[in-house]
Amino acid sequence: MKNEALLVIDMLNDFVLPGAPLEVPETRTVVRNIRREIDRAHAEGKPVIYLCDAHAPNDKEFSKFGWPAHAVRGTKGAEVIEELKPVRNDTVILKDTYSGFYETKLDETLKQFGVDALRLTGCVTHICVLFTASDAVLRDYAVTVVEDGLAGLARDDHDAALRIMKNVMGVKIQ
Repeated sequence: MKNEALLVIDMLNDFVLPGAPLEVPETRTVVRNIRREIDRAHAEGKPVIYLCDAHAPNDKEFSKFGWPAHAVRGTKGAEVIEELKPVRNDTVILKDTYSGFYETKLDETLKQFGVDALRLTGCVTHICVLFTASDAVLRDYAVTVVEDGLAGLARDDHDAALRIMKNVMGVKIQ
């Protein structure tokens, strides 16, 4: 049996709240489903790891990719939404680009927990979720994405990311 961790990706005020700088309206429809996954992981004693965008005020991502300033370190916008706040034994890993693995301690943390399987939730399906899933697969983690726990910016991009994860990377869609 696989030792699985739950990843909660970028469920931050600057993506979720109405009028936020990089608002993804679909996120508000998956909060309850992500809460279900968090509660289940806690009940089963599985690690819950929050991957959180945390940008410098002048982060090159803003100009390079045309994103508005969002999730700036130390701001309310960079905090996990109230409904999904981490609790004492949860892990928070800050990232400043699309993949939760890139120049972070995610892989090291997963190895410390003895994890070999990941369950992904959060936003945005075709960006941070997709790139984190790709890097996980390349590191030989078994990956499942929780379809009703994912939010995308646009339905066609969301669907394309799910197809790529399933058909190209062998990710399980649940």
